[in-house]
Amino acid sequence: MRLIVYDAAKKEIGKKELPVQFSEDIRPDLVKRAVLAIMGNKRQRYGAKEDAGKRASVRVSKRRRDYRGCYGHGISRVPRKVMSRRGSRMNWQGAFAPGTVGGREAHPPKAEKIWSKKINEKERKKAIRSAISATVLADAVSRRGHIIPDSYPFIVDSKIESLGKTKDVLDMLEKLGFGKEIERASKKKIRGGKGKMRGRKYVVKKGPLIVVSRNCELVNASRNIPGVDAVEVKKLNAMLLAPGASVGRAALWTDKAVELLEKERLFLS
Repeated sequence: MRLIVYDAAKKEIGKKELPVQFSEDIRPDLVKRAVLAIMGNKRQRYGAKEDAGKRASVRVSKRRRDYRGCYGHGISRVPRKVMSRRGSRMNWQGAFAPGTVGGREAHPPKAEKIWSKKINEKERKKAIRSAISATVLADAVSRRGHIIPDSYPFIVDSKIESLGKTKDVLDMLEKLGFGKEIERASKKKIRGGKGKMRGRKYVVKKGPLIVVSRNCELVNASRNIPGVDAVEVKKLNAMLLAPGASVGRAALWTDKAVELLEKERLFLS
């Protein structure tokens, strides 16, 4: 497949043949495995404290004539802690047992659980190639929800890697026809459920991915644009190319990034 190469003002400056990585069959099942492996390896272990719910003294005798006992009171014989007492009469409250208010959790999350997942190296590389090939299919990109220009897909001149200001990157994206896409990705949605109380109140959509050949100024300049990611071609992974394991992310490849992909045979088994 030959694609047109545009400069930052969307003027045609040539054409370029895509390397073999862009002709891989699309395998959503492999992409999903690779994305879940990345998510599992990033996940932080967590668990309840070992003695949570077990710190109260809950010794209640079941014998007939013991002073602090529940025998003969017409109450169930569950572990209870004494809140107050008057003579031999106790003010109890259920504790320790999982079925009581204030009791321990029956099967709490345990910190020793291993969340990480493994994936074969050949499968991981094939998943990346599959996600790469989906970025140049306009139908797959549109199905994912991206608003792309009519001339998509195309390659961008590597001179954009020298852009050092966010407004310059935004201006470049506007001229290339991604203005509506940036507007779509900038709309935040309030998350449903309790997650909004845990530091993740908003859900932000994913916009275009800019793939560059080196660690350039553009990587930092695009950081403040909602939904836009910029990454070196050597650091590509399945999650960047297919967020949420959904293939077909809109991507802008620089010509040097495509050359590096072909020259160093990246992600080939």
